[in-house]
Parts: sequence; C-alpha cells; structure tokens
Amino acid sequence: MPLHSLADLPGMLFHAPPDASAIPHDIFGSHDLKGKAVLIHTGWSKHWRTPQYFEDHPFLTRAAAKYLRDAGAALVGIDSYNIDDITDGSRPVHSILLGADIPIVEHLCNLDQLPDGGFRFFAVPVKVKALGTFPVRAFAIVEGPACA
Repeated sequence: MPLHSLADLPGMLFHAPPDASAIPHDIFGSHDLKGKAVLIHTGWSKHWRTPQYFEDHPFLTRAAAKYLRDAGAALVGIDSYNIDDITDGSRPVHSILLGADIPIVEHLCNLDQLPDGGFRFFAVPVKVKALGTFPVRAFAIVEGPACA
C-alpha cells in the first residue's frame, strides 16, 4: 500500500448514534469526504480487554460502505471490534471498501479526544507484503495554532 493512502490524511470524525449496532449512512450528512480519513466514534473501545468487546459490537451497514466509497473517502476507521457485522460472515463493508482500495482501520481508541475536523490522520504499518491484516500505530495531529 502506498504511504499516501495511510498517512497525513485530512480527517473527519463522525459520532454513531448512542447504542447503535448498525450504523447508517446518514451519519455522514452532506460533508465532503473526498480524500479524507473518515473515523467513526462509537464508544465501543471502552470495552477493550473485556469479553463484551467481542460481542454485539457496532458496525457499518452495507449502505454506509457504499456511501463512503461513492463519496471518495480515502480511509475509514472505527473504534470497534470489526467494521462489519460478523453474525452472517458476508463482510460487505470489507468487500466494498477494500474493493475500492479504501483501507480500513479497526480497534481505534481515544476518538472522543478528537475534534470533528481539523486534524491529520496517520495509520502507518511497517513495510509488509501479502498480508490482509496488520498492526499499525494510529494517531492524529490536531491542526491549530502552535503552543507557546
């Protein structure tokens, strides 16, 4: 994967409805998503390192994945166990996004500390070849005036 698909991307944060399991496409509103890292905050990361993390996690709908693809998102991230509903094994979100060369970042945390926009997102792995999943160090740099 070229680094420009994973690093220094303008980012936008969207908040899933409270207690949503299937996250619909309408959370993205009419924002311009072309070339952006689109991050979805669900609050699910609070369950990290508990059995609950792997059960009934929030996920994107097929319609949301199509919307993100058609809107030209550069990368999609979520603070959940999986971006897909894993109950039926069909994995439409992975198929739609990865089929359009849109990287997916799962298991994010601390998204509640980001503004809704005005940040750059990075999710760069070590150089690997022929792997479908791999760890990254994901982080954001919030844009704004320099600290004194």
